[in-house]
Amino acid sequence: MLQKLPIGIQTFSEIIEDDYLYIDKTKPIYQLLTSGKYFFLSRPRRSGKSLTLSTIKSVYMGQRELFTGLWIENQWDWNKVHPVIHISFSGIGYQTQGLEGAIEAELRLIAEEFNVLLTQIGIDRLFAELIRKLSAKGKVVLLIDEYDKPIIDYLDDVKQAIAHRKILKIFYSVIKDSDPYIEFLLITGVSKFSKVSVFSDLNNLTDITLHRRYAALTGYTQDEIESYFGATIADLASERGQDYTDLIDNIRLQYNGYSWDGLISVYNPFSFMSFIDSGEFRNFWFETGTPSFLLTLLKEEWLYELNNMTVGEETFSSYDIERLQAIPILFQTGYLTIKEKHNFGLYTLDYPNAEVKESLLSYIIADLRKGQAALTRPMVFQLYEAFYANDMERLIDLIKGIFANIPSHIFIKEAEAYYHSLIYLVFFYLGQYAQSEVNTNRGRLDCLVQTPTHIYILEFKLDKSADEALQQIKDKGYADKYTADPRPKVLLGINFSSKQKTVEGWKMMEMTR
Repeated sequence: MLQKLPIGIQTFSEIIEDDYLYIDKTKPIYQLLTSGKYFFLSRPRRSGKSLTLSTIKSVYMGQRELFTGLWIENQWDWNKVHPVIHISFSGIGYQTQGLEGAIEAELRLIAEEFNVLLTQIGIDRLFAELIRKLSAKGKVVLLIDEYDKPIIDYLDDVKQAIAHRKILKIFYSVIKDSDPYIEFLLITGVSKFSKVSVFSDLNNLTDITLHRRYAALTGYTQDEIESYFGATIADLASERGQDYTDLIDNIRLQYNGYSWDGLISVYNPFSFMSFIDSGEFRNFWFETGTPSFLLTLLKEEWLYELNNMTVGEETFSSYDIERLQAIPILFQTGYLTIKEKHNFGLYTLDYPNAEVKESLLSYIIADLRKGQAALTRPMVFQLYEAFYANDMERLIDLIKGIFANIPSHIFIKEAEAYYHSLIYLVFFYLGQYAQSEVNTNRGRLDCLVQTPTHIYILEFKLDKSADEALQQIKDKGYADKYTADPRPKVLLGINFSSKQKTVEGWKMMEMTR
């Protein structure tokens, strides 16, 4: 029988003591603890950062009894006990107390737990005093979780984000001079802001975000999934009347795919365990929604073709609060991941998996349409049904409906960008259900949809004519490569009027060979 699942539980001692399932990550943790002193790790939310820090805390506190049967049990010197300063910026109450006041209160609370009296004034001097006085009990371990949350939470309020950045810079400034008192430091977060602006005095951090040795430090590998959950998945496959291998493939496509080296891919622990718990394919990671500032950035750049994107390594370095760029944020927050690493410092980025792809597309499409994200999937599925029923009248009505909610004055201002972006996104999303491809460039849109009974080749035009669209399909020979396929080919030319904000005309032609 599968142990209890620690969904939402981020404290290692609680997982072990209350007999929750723990996926043994102590080997890469050991490698980290024995390979250096100062580290930084960026990972998306709900990927296991907090549990990693909590596990490290228990190691340095010498709590050997918690590690019975785990890899590290007989590898670590459990006589090496150190005081641990563990600060999580997600739980210190900076939104009610103010960031500086919250940090001071947290430092005093930690000092009280160690029976240390702090006498200095100011968060930097208090922090330095706490480290120095605790070192009398042994060199200090510093674990700082979600260091960037006070900034991330205010990216739509740049003035406040900059103010928080300044406070954090003052706070971290004391760490380098406290080196004689420090045994180990790990700082984690979602993003990597410029070291100049946040860690200007802490320039000796080793960034392990893309390090091959720590590609599976957080998240679950395919081997871990099948080792720890294989029997449960087999039972679930039986309940669903599905082949075990097919279900494994479905789970992998839905939830696996995060990679930081282009070779090893992992599951988001929260999403996967939520699936195991419920037995249902849902988009668990996205239940809190997509930040509005990110949707704004994408629209400002009209950046919507995010799949198979080639970027330089500078994309991963950092980003600046005052000059936010969409691609670094998409990568660092988990909307995009590394699919392949090339020579010359080039990388291919793509959606990690179907969960992220479906959910992000739903929010982007809804944002452009001025609608609700919850209605995007039903709309796309209706397109799928129209194709499978070979109902072109219904298909055209649905395409018209895609643009219905957009206020005319907003649409007219960016008519071409709106039209091309929405058509691309909707048909790209349709590829989750049907075999659909859509190719775009500045001048045209063309689309291919295949069902068990038909092959549909569509050409879209803006402010031209349906005849011209249909003629282009024939002139360019878009259907030629499917000549040997016995399915009928339906050529569909569609013209959209930017003035009327709807489909102005459409023509179709069916080819039987």
